[in-house]
Amino acid sequence: MRKLSVWDQASTLETQQDTCLHLPQFQEFLRQLYEALKEMDSNAIIERFPTIGQLLAKTCWNPFILAYVFLFADESQKILIWCLCCLIKKDPQNSGESKLNSWTRGLLSHILSTFRSDIKEVDLFTQVLGYAPTDYYPGLLKNMVLSLVSELRENHLNGFNTQRRMAPERVRSLSRVCVPLVTLPDFEPLVEALLTYHGHEPQEVLWPEFCDAVNEAFLLKKISLPMSAILCLWLRHLPSLENTMLHLFEKLISSERNFLKRIECFMKDSLLPAAACHPAIFRVVDEMFRYALLETDGALEVLATLQVFTRCFVEALEKENKQLKFAFKTYFPYASPSLVMVLLQHPQDIPQGLWHQALKHISEMLKEVVEDQTHGSYGGPFESWFLFVHFGGWADMAAEQLLTSEAEAEAPEALLWLLAFSCGPGAGRQQRAQTMVEVKAVLSCLMKLLRSPTLSARDLQAAAGEGGEGAPRPPACQQLIRRLLLNFLLWAPGGHAIAREVITLMAQTDAIMHEIIGFLDQTLYRWDRLCVEAPRSRKLAQELLAELRGQA
Repeated sequence: MRKLSVWDQASTLETQQDTCLHLPQFQEFLRQLYEALKEMDSNAIIERFPTIGQLLAKTCWNPFILAYVFLFADESQKILIWCLCCLIKKDPQNSGESKLNSWTRGLLSHILSTFRSDIKEVDLFTQVLGYAPTDYYPGLLKNMVLSLVSELRENHLNGFNTQRRMAPERVRSLSRVCVPLVTLPDFEPLVEALLTYHGHEPQEVLWPEFCDAVNEAFLLKKISLPMSAILCLWLRHLPSLENTMLHLFEKLISSERNFLKRIECFMKDSLLPAAACHPAIFRVVDEMFRYALLETDGALEVLATLQVFTRCFVEALEKENKQLKFAFKTYFPYASPSLVMVLLQHPQDIPQGLWHQALKHISEMLKEVVEDQTHGSYGGPFESWFLFVHFGGWADMAAEQLLTSEAEAEAPEALLWLLAFSCGPGAGRQQRAQTMVEVKAVLSCLMKLLRSPTLSARDLQAAAGEGGEGAPRPPACQQLIRRLLLNFLLWAPGGHAIAREVITLMAQTDAIMHEIIGFLDQTLYRWDRLCVEAPRSRKLAQELLAELRGQA
């Protein structure tokens, strides 16, 4: 009390310096005082500490103490307010108690208004400490943010303590206020605390515009948030996850060079694959890919992006836990579990000489599910196709294997079926069989040309059956044959010399040119993943890709 009486006359430099020197000690004194007060009722407090009112009044009216509390000691704000609250009688029984309540509320009103205004005492205090007028604002902002973060986390940990729980309305209001501030670095801890806050109210507690603003800032790399916060954001606000997918599709459309590598970088930066380890996130992302494929009639860019996502997702799943928290059926509920496990194999973990056998096994399992009616519980041909294209690299390997391996006479049938099925789910058994006949005939001609000492572009055009008579092939079958021809150009020794001429003959439309570019990009990306050693083929693919992109 004597010290506070001296500090009341804070007009000299010596008094001001003495106040600053002892303020941390005074803060600790207030904390100890509150620990004693909180165990007593109002009457007991006045009886034990008769001068408590004077002490708190001198504290509340001292400009230096308030300025210190306002700027640097957030905990003191709470303690000072809590000490005053301890004096309030819930049900005053007489006029004396009513007057005490009124007097205490007056002090509370004074300090609360002080905390919310830019007071002259703050300028005086900072000048004595040697601060420039603008230097204390960052400290004030940091203190405010840390206070709110502390309160949110405290409420999260004490969620079942109704007396200390933050009201949902306040959380919602706070998130609304933060909408224009989410990109400020000092606000990142508060943004994270709001996203990861779980009260006892529905998920809609956070202001929707806040969630949208955070998601946009994250996608544009204006804010850095941990995986836990992003997962909470997408689980609690589905439009944010949908917007992330739309942003991915926009990237897909705008990317021209190093398409798949750029998509992979965006995938990992967006945390989509890691977040998809939560089945609810995976199912939403997977459904959006499903609709994109249906809307674009199986566009090659969407298929390639789905395959990149799946590979990154599997990597994230393996990295997160060696023992899976969720069964794979949780992610692929309409698929045969044994088929999923086979498709999940990493080709790089299988000796290259056994790739043919692995492809044959996949083909047989798929064919059994698709064409055997007893497997109707797996959702029909479309679900089997949709599962297979997640791991579409197997189909690309099948096309290469048909041209590069010395397979048994009957073995190519399984690989031909796999390629025919990969073209799309709409074809029935009869149409797939016809596609296999067409492709097998082209393959037979290509194998003869492979052993030919001389090779021309016209020879390949004739082998593909282009320009001949007869009914036109379905578009999917034509696309499949083009893939075989392109593989032939990359792998056949004589194909390198005529590659450019053949592609010129093939690329009669912009759509086909686009398809060839996508094939080359995807092939190089897959070779990098599988560490395929084919220097001459790789060099040709890189040169062709660069040239075609220059023409596109």
